Amino acid sequence: MLLKDDRLAAIRSSFPKEGLFAEKDWLLSPDAFPIEKKFLTDLEQLGHRLLVFQRACNQLYQLSVKGKQPAWVARYLDAGKPKELIEFSRRKEIRDELPRVIRPDLILTDDGYIIAEIDSVPGGIGLTGWLNQTYSKFDSEIIGGAEGMLAGFQSVLPTGGDIVISEEAATYRPEMEWVAARLNQKILDPGSSILDKTAPSADPVSSIEHPVSAASWRVVAAENYEPRDGVAVYRFFELFDLPNIPKIENLLRANADGRVTITPPVKPFLEEKMWFALFWLKPLQEFWRRELGEKYLLQLQKVIPYSWLLDPTPLPQHAVIPRLEIHDWREAARFSQKDRDLLLKISGFSPLGWGSRGISLGSDLAHSEWEKRIENALTTFDSAPTIMQRFHKGRLIEHRYWDSDSGELKTLKGRVRLCPYYFVEPDKVKLRGALATIVPADKKFVHGMRDGILVPSRADQAKA
Repeated sequence: MLLKDDRLAAIRSSFPKEGLFAEKDWLLSPDAFPIEKKFLTDLEQLGHRLLVFQRACNQLYQLSVKGKQPAWVARYLDAGKPKELIEFSRRKEIRDELPRVIRPDLILTDDGYIIAEIDSVPGGIGLTGWLNQTYSKFDSEIIGGAEGMLAGFQSVLPTGGDIVISEEAATYRPEMEWVAARLNQKILDPGSSILDKTAPSADPVSSIEHPVSAASWRVVAAENYEPRDGVAVYRFFELFDLPNIPKIENLLRANADGRVTITPPVKPFLEEKMWFALFWLKPLQEFWRRELGEKYLLQLQKVIPYSWLLDPTPLPQHAVIPRLEIHDWREAARFSQKDRDLLLKISGFSPLGWGSRGISLGSDLAHSEWEKRIENALTTFDSAPTIMQRFHKGRLIEHRYWDSDSGELKTLKGRVRLCPYYFVEPDKVKLRGALATIVPADKKFVHGMRDGILVPSRADQAKA
């Protein structure tokens, strides 16, 4: 086992020369993020709960389309989307298909954690795989182990396939090239561990030009992609991005004809943040109770933050918006700063609908700006729905990192976003890794940044 002071050298020497994120870096730490045993047990169970939740979301939309649940559910979820895409998402051939990778963004709070959102097209798969592999060399308790993330992704495309990445998502191309290279090397030498291999010095997907096995993985640009019959596709692009992909019709036609499979499925309604608002709506409570079961419903109510749809439809005179006790959304625009611990989030199907680009925190804004954003959300609701969500501040933790300026190990006091990666595999939903992002305490939104620490998570056996 390496001494802690030697770990940074081991991490640096393992870093792929092609990088993992295009033009992005982060603070290095010799320590994985510790997860207590009780919390780890909950994390392992959360994956199945979220799969059941996503299955219920899929069911609710389809029942709404058929008139067996309120029509406004589908109307909300289809807002702003092209008619052709809506029609494609309703095809019976993909009716039961769900994302095979589930990554919730968990904010660790003083009371436990809340799920900020669920990402169906998540970045970080390759990064977390590399972190797990690297830190496992000196830490035997890494969640998912050295090869868990790679095994999980291989379960998504078990016979190989094309990882199709758009220019919009190009930041994540290096990490997915790393994944493809590792999986291809495993195929070239089936008796070896993926961990024993090093990334090739040339193009990491070049080995698949003349594969020795039927199974191979490659990373290709979405903009000029031509589907290959019988070759599965992992979609690494958001559906709002389709107009920027000239040959997308060829891929959709191949999927409709059954010549290729696409995962995550082309279902824009599943990728909306508004599901958290629909989860809390009173008229849908019996549906959620029936589909989730009482136990899962109560468990998810503890971790899904209360959310509202900013629907500008006037209310009857006697009605109020629940938990805010206001009659009109414009009254929320007049809330004091103290009462504005509320997030506004673009629900989806927008370049602002992923990352932290479409999020604003009321208490951080001047009153006039908060009022302006409320008004804009109401005005654009029919084409680009916005949700409001209770803001939960992350708890403060301390974690060591390497300060390159001083050449010393220092301690960062910060807040944590934990991203567990669940893979929907044939026998069960499996937790294969958990990426911890730790940012300085003064940052309200926790996401990858240059002054943040990115590390894998480990099972802390000392804390039962």
